[in-house]
Amino acid sequence: MSAYKNLLSPITIRNRTFQNRVLSSAHAPGYAEAGLPGERYQAYHEEKAKGGIGLTMFGGSSNISRDSGSIYGQIYVGDDRIIPAFRQFADRVHRHGAGIMCQITHMGRRTGWASGDWLPTLGPSVRRDPAHHSVPREMSSRDIARVIKRFAEAARRCKEGGLDGCEILATTHLLGQFLSPLSNIRTDDYGGSLENRARFLFEVVETAREAVGEDFIIGVRYAADESNEDGMSVAEGIDLARQLGAQAAADFLNVNGAYGGSLHGLAETFPGMAFKAAPYIELAAKVRDASGLPTFQAARLSDPATADWAIGAGKVDMAGLTRPHMADPHLVNKLKAGQEDRIRPCVGAGYCIDRVYSGRDTLCVHNVSTGRESALPHDIPKAEHHKKIVIIGGGPSGMEAARVAALRGHEVNLHEAGPALGGQVLLAARAGWRKDMIGISEWLAAEVERLGVQIHLNSYIDGPEVLSDTPDIVLIATGGIPDTTLDQGGGELGVSSWDLLSGAIQPAENVLVYDETGSHGALATADWLAGQGVKVHLVTPDREVGRNIGGQNIPVYLKNLYSAGAKTTVDHRLKRIKQDGNALVATLWNDFSRTESEHRADQVVIETCTVPVDDAFHSLVDGSRNLGETDPDALADLMPQPDDANPEGSYTLFRIGDVQAQRDIHAALLDANRLCRIL
Repeated sequence: MSAYKNLLSPITIRNRTFQNRVLSSAHAPGYAEAGLPGERYQAYHEEKAKGGIGLTMFGGSSNISRDSGSIYGQIYVGDDRIIPAFRQFADRVHRHGAGIMCQITHMGRRTGWASGDWLPTLGPSVRRDPAHHSVPREMSSRDIARVIKRFAEAARRCKEGGLDGCEILATTHLLGQFLSPLSNIRTDDYGGSLENRARFLFEVVETAREAVGEDFIIGVRYAADESNEDGMSVAEGIDLARQLGAQAAADFLNVNGAYGGSLHGLAETFPGMAFKAAPYIELAAKVRDASGLPTFQAARLSDPATADWAIGAGKVDMAGLTRPHMADPHLVNKLKAGQEDRIRPCVGAGYCIDRVYSGRDTLCVHNVSTGRESALPHDIPKAEHHKKIVIIGGGPSGMEAARVAALRGHEVNLHEAGPALGGQVLLAARAGWRKDMIGISEWLAAEVERLGVQIHLNSYIDGPEVLSDTPDIVLIATGGIPDTTLDQGGGELGVSSWDLLSGAIQPAENVLVYDETGSHGALATADWLAGQGVKVHLVTPDREVGRNIGGQNIPVYLKNLYSAGAKTTVDHRLKRIKQDGNALVATLWNDFSRTESEHRADQVVIETCTVPVDDAFHSLVDGSRNLGETDPDALADLMPQPDDANPEGSYTLFRIGDVQAQRDIHAALLDANRLCRIL
């Protein structure tokens, strides 16, 4: 504990003492059920409480009013039916010694009107939202009074629900829209000067305090510097902190470091692996000094050492290790036990946030139990009968299978054809700013070694030779290889992203990168090439570049590509390549005009799909008890797999990961985890 004495020390806010200064900041994971935090939502946060966290905030963007449209699957705090759910939730978290709060908000223009109750969005002025594109109705004084009352009622429900406090959100949502000159051009008492623009926020905080009394915590989260998009200046942000401290109605401030209303601003507000650690920590320190209030921040405090330093140096009072808790909800207990090296790291991949901003639920790229705590507990139970398991392939799915099987108590042998474990992650980590992806492989490799898995590197397996070990179960995790086949020929003239990132082939000067996946492979390669001064032309048949990449990562790619002068072409499909002297000619087909065009390049990168490397699997099918079949219902329901298709078989045989079909890292890990926890 002495190594993290600042982070693990208690803190008292108002009359509530939290057992440490570790915070999970409020976010909307998309788990709400009919506006309520049900079993999945509660289990997700309770796991952090079990893991020793000081304070978990839930209900990111919880709506206080029906004209604040729910587009991220948020909680609704606008009526009293939420109170029993809150009480149950609070009991589950409190019994582990952790604190719990809910964030409340009105989204203003930062939502849509064409869902839910189909009500117009609200705002300080008629200015279109840059991300969600809604045009709000300008609020009247009666609208403002009504919303103030709704905030107070929501705060009361949080208190009656047994929570320790609530956080009032004033970033890019309605209260922040009044604060920001980007959205507020009013000329009445709620526009113009900072004092006027902040009036709505101060009235909300004051009225909420009156509603809950003196024994309930109220905080404010706001963006203290919007200069990234020429919004509220840092000088005004610090002045606002001073005024909030002087008002003395709020108990803490939670600091955002940028304007997050635009797509690029979102990536800057919630920085991932492309950004340095703790980029806004000095801003938080200025807010703390100006306000005199306890100050929180959660912007890329991605490891305990940075968080401990930030608290010890007086920059913040509580450190938001939000995404690190998605990767490992038992982070605090591992710190206390001196097991820092066993903490599953947050690599900053942005898988969690990218999913939310594309309308899906929050998941961690490499912890498949997060968000599935009830079905896939983080703790793996021991098996009743120990078996001998052989795994072929040491990529993410193979390593996760080995980890889970070893935790079950099985004897595990893992064979990898290459000189190191890691699979495709090793390539992904070579693509410039995505280098932190290597943390996925490094953690898994360390865990399987610690658990006593027998690891065989440079061990190429055709298939039948594994039977000399008389295994009970054989798992094939050999993945896939890039397919560069083209409909009209010439695919053999192209190269894959693997060829370039592995160093097997050197980049040319003028490269066309063709991307059918809309995912990281082609974008990361194009970004990496552009960063080396290569002239890049990125082509996709989709209507947009990177269709499967969400709001945290796509802005980084686009910024880098535009800055390097890369060319992008959408709505065009690569049909064929032919040689023309020392150059290549790529024929592109426009799906809409149905016309062809030719483009010259020195090199063409083809990113379409991978095809399974499944020879070992097929060589073992006939001798297996289950004939290599995985029952999808049994897998999804976590039930034992049937193995009676071939009574003469001596082992069961399964495929996991990309050897079945190309998906992503999370899917490969989920395959392995679900299958092996029932073996």
